[in-house]
Amino acid sequence: MSSSVNMEDIISLAKRRGFIYPGSDVYGGLRGTWDYGPLGVALKRNIMNLWWQHFVDGRDDMYGVDAAILMNQKVWQASGHVDTFVDPLCEDTVNHRRFRTDHILKDNGVDAEGMTMEQMDAAIAEHGIKSPDGNPLSASRTFNMMFTTHVGPTSDDASISYLRPETAQGIFTNFKNVVDSFYPDLPFGIAQQGKAFRNEISPRDFIFRSREFEQMEIEYFVHPEKWEEAFEELLASTHEFLVRLGLKPEHIHELDVPEADRAHYSKKTIDIEYDFPIGKEELMGIAYRTDFDLGNIQRVSSKSMEYTVKGTNEKFVPHVIEPSFGVERALMAVLSNAYREDEVNGEKRIYLALPEHLAPVRYAVSPLLKNKPELVEKAREVYRALKQKYGNVSWDDNGNIGKRYRRQDEIGTPHVVVIDFETIEGGGTVTVRERDTTEQRRVSIAELLG
Repeated sequence: MSSSVNMEDIISLAKRRGFIYPGSDVYGGLRGTWDYGPLGVALKRNIMNLWWQHFVDGRDDMYGVDAAILMNQKVWQASGHVDTFVDPLCEDTVNHRRFRTDHILKDNGVDAEGMTMEQMDAAIAEHGIKSPDGNPLSASRTFNMMFTTHVGPTSDDASISYLRPETAQGIFTNFKNVVDSFYPDLPFGIAQQGKAFRNEISPRDFIFRSREFEQMEIEYFVHPEKWEEAFEELLASTHEFLVRLGLKPEHIHELDVPEADRAHYSKKTIDIEYDFPIGKEELMGIAYRTDFDLGNIQRVSSKSMEYTVKGTNEKFVPHVIEPSFGVERALMAVLSNAYREDEVNGEKRIYLALPEHLAPVRYAVSPLLKNKPELVEKAREVYRALKQKYGNVSWDDNGNIGKRYRRQDEIGTPHVVVIDFETIEGGGTVTVRERDTTEQRRVSIAELLG
């Protein structure tokens, strides 16, 4: 990742080339929401498919689920989200704009990690911190980040539900179902990908912190005495996945989260941080949740969450290791890592050095001249053959060949296949132009499809 890369560069490219647009943009937008264009959908899907292949299809001990977004309100009461899923909120006392208190402190060079709400307020007073508009700030209060809704035709306490703030609880509520259906040996995991929603007080930093996002989570169920071995194995597998995303190890950092800063359910948490253009921030985390969630379900539902070890009478409520990934943060890391600027023939060039297996477009096929029917016909033939083999292949005949190269570079297309007169005249070879080096080489069509 170039040291000169900033978020404005990434955001501009993402919108210009159809990766990510501001949500509801035609109506003035809705803060904290983003729409994914054709290339963004493809890149996001490639990341999610790679994750699923790495952690689910590539293993024998993982089971996938897709739980409902709307769940019985008891799920969120038992999990503690109704009472504890809160952020500290302060307010500009003049114009009443609201902010997360810890973000206000961070923006003014004060690390609020581990502070209570009262300590944050004291730090604001001590440092004389004002709102971004220069006005005094109110005392902080708690703000629950769950979106509340009502299910059915009435709006009363009994009809309350929530847009899920995480996918994890859908896994926990299906633990018993999976055990009853498949009776897997311990340890085993249940994985889920899907939407989550958080009413962030101050969404910011592009897609890093938004109100609607996607998660990729695993709850890995283990014997209470064997959690450490499973934790280390999943941590190592996580690092392997990050390498497969193309992220450089020197930009990846482990933070062993101190007890005071861990979630209330966690006995050990490792945050994986990444050197984003906005600074070193959390990319994903892996937590040892003990039997907190299954124990709560057992207590509130009065249904046993015990697992019986096959061939024995040993019963216990399994403990859980949770690797939790945000799709958008992974995508933002991939884009940041791939963004490049260089100079070709005296002109500035921007390109995305995406790994080939993640690139939304693997090959672009182009006739050298679109007004020559024989070139177009042959190019269409090659395009159809490549499309059948790889799927993510595009046709590009817009503008001169130089402009096509620049466009495909910004999209992150690894190879541009050009059908020229030599293809027609002699021997079924094409020019393949490589994105990262801009080098061109002659390749037979048979080799290209091989």
